[in-house]
Amino acid sequence: MEWNFQTAEELAAALRAGEVTSAELTDEAIARIERDDKVINAICVPDFDRARAAARGADQARARGEVRPLLGIPVTVKESYNMAGLPTTWGMPQHRDYVPAEDAVQVSRLKAAGAVVLGKTNVPLGLQDIQSFNEIYGTTNNPWDHARTSGGSSGGSAAALASGFCALSIGSDLAGSLRTPAHFCGIYAHKPTLGLAATRGMVAPPAPPLPVDLDLAVVGPMARTARDLTLLLDVMAGPDPLTLGKAHDLTLPPARHERLGDFRVLVVDEHPLIPTGSAVRASVNRVADALVDGGAHVERRSPLLPDLAEAATLYTQLLFSGSVARFPVEAYEQMRTRAAGLSADDQSLDAARLRGMVFSHRDWIEANNHRELHRHGWRQLFAEFDAVVCPITPTPAFPHDHNPDLLERQIDIDGVEYTYFDQLVWAGLATMPGLPATAIPAGRPSEGLPVGVQLIGPMFEDRTPLRLAELLEQKIGGFQAPK
Repeated sequence: MEWNFQTAEELAAALRAGEVTSAELTDEAIARIERDDKVINAICVPDFDRARAAARGADQARARGEVRPLLGIPVTVKESYNMAGLPTTWGMPQHRDYVPAEDAVQVSRLKAAGAVVLGKTNVPLGLQDIQSFNEIYGTTNNPWDHARTSGGSSGGSAAALASGFCALSIGSDLAGSLRTPAHFCGIYAHKPTLGLAATRGMVAPPAPPLPVDLDLAVVGPMARTARDLTLLLDVMAGPDPLTLGKAHDLTLPPARHERLGDFRVLVVDEHPLIPTGSAVRASVNRVADALVDGGAHVERRSPLLPDLAEAATLYTQLLFSGSVARFPVEAYEQMRTRAAGLSADDQSLDAARLRGMVFSHRDWIEANNHRELHRHGWRQLFAEFDAVVCPITPTPAFPHDHNPDLLERQIDIDGVEYTYFDQLVWAGLATMPGLPATAIPAGRPSEGLPVGVQLIGPMFEDRTPLRLAELLEQKIGGFQAPK
């Protein structure tokens, strides 16, 4: 039997039943990587010798009667996570030789759960792109169409899962970096509630792995089924043992409902600042139809939905104020001069990006206060609804675009070009207020490409969108292996 595309849940059952060993699963995964990854380029840092040793250890542990949630399951890890003995570069050439001395907290949790780590997956330069390519490791291709991107910045992980190289992977998300690759590659991913999963050791080199509370950014699971997402989230979730973990234990509330017909869902497919492409709109509608057919209460509009344009502006300002915080002083002064020249009437996203780049602390506090008002608005909305269904980006995966000036790039939406970074507004809808969001495959491939949507849920009620994802998977189908 070929095991590469079996779910983690299925592999765990087969291991328990003695139908296969972890050593056999690991050898089969490595063989597939060595055969197919030459054209995909998802696994940028293989760790096969240690993986085989870990697999043998997992088989021995099972023989002793040990029970762990991921015991013997082959997984991968995004390159941006520290792993002792392997390089962590974030795709930055100046750090190609940086090797951390200790594992990131999430890598430690994977290993403690019994997972077999096959290696690390590719990322864009500094994790700051919607694609995954860099000078050190090259370009990761979409398994469905090698001329197109796998997404970013967790694009290597998404491509590895879609190609059958592993059963699970861990990534991170600041600007849709879990959800966009999942959408482009036809897999599942979950952006947890902000602060739900400890991030220590997911840090740009050569910074020390300190337990920092990140703004906007999270770490999270990627898989080929919704149930596998929940399995991996349960391993990842919880506070850092160096800080909040000293006093707090995590207990996530159960999903609000178990039956599809009990869910109350708001479906949104239009944004005031960028159009939604026809392929994505069709997939949103397909999910909406499935919800209605399953008896769910579905609405297309609600006065409780926070203002989407204001949300996008706030997200853009907060995102870019953090992204350029360590720019050289000379570049910062140039941006200040450009920002000062903006008209007060210019409320475009381009202007929001530039203003965010030169935020003062006072500016950031004001934006953060507006964010709290949006969070309050979401709490009111989730008193009436259980989830929001909306796009992740306006289009399926687009062709590789390696223009070094990201601000010059364009995104084609049904034949019309728009500013490349404007497509982030949908990802930012959940990121800015820190809400959980589950990316699911949501349509039969459009022109050979998968299309996904996201299910946004209430803060710290991550099990609600995950359960809805599982029910929709049963209703409309889920992952399909690339042809």
